[in-house]
Amino acid sequence: MIGIKKILVVDDDDALRTALVEQLDLHEEFTCATAPTAAAALDCVRCAHVDLVLLDVGLPDMDGREACRLMRKAGVKAPIIMLTGADTDSDTILGLDAGANDYVTKPFRFGVLLARIRAIAPGLPIALALDLHANMTNAIADNVDVIAGYRTYPHVDLYETGERVGKILVRSLKGE
Repeated sequence: MIGIKKILVVDDDDALRTALVEQLDLHEEFTCATAPTAAAALDCVRCAHVDLVLLDVGLPDMDGREACRLMRKAGVKAPIIMLTGADTDSDTILGLDAGANDYVTKPFRFGVLLARIRAIAPGLPIALALDLHANMTNAIADNVDVIAGYRTYPHVDLYETGERVGKILVRSLKGE
């Protein structure tokens, strides 16, 4: 189904990881994969598509922020929400600077985490949204000369340009 988002839950705490998966599984919009270590998470994102990563900072084999940096360096575009017990401003800044999209401190209420997940990943699966954004950016870049030329050449039909961009949008949504 197009609306289902695959979430990778990375935490060395078996009880928390299991509880998160159980709670997320109650919502039909999510499916989960899990990893207890940074190395397992890096393998997972290299081998399989994920729409969002819930990443603990305190992993046994590597700091989660470093794992986040490595994921971004490897080209992972999926949003990453860091989960941590550290709640200082500097910890939040380090997490966000590492490439995380959000930073949630433990203990947290599942409802708040769920709201953050939905805020980061509304509607479309994230990978589709990123592809759509790339296609729209390319379409706009291809038509910049037309748009820029409009000031000089008022006969240029911007409606036609918008129609072409709209067709790209529809093709992207259909997966063509």
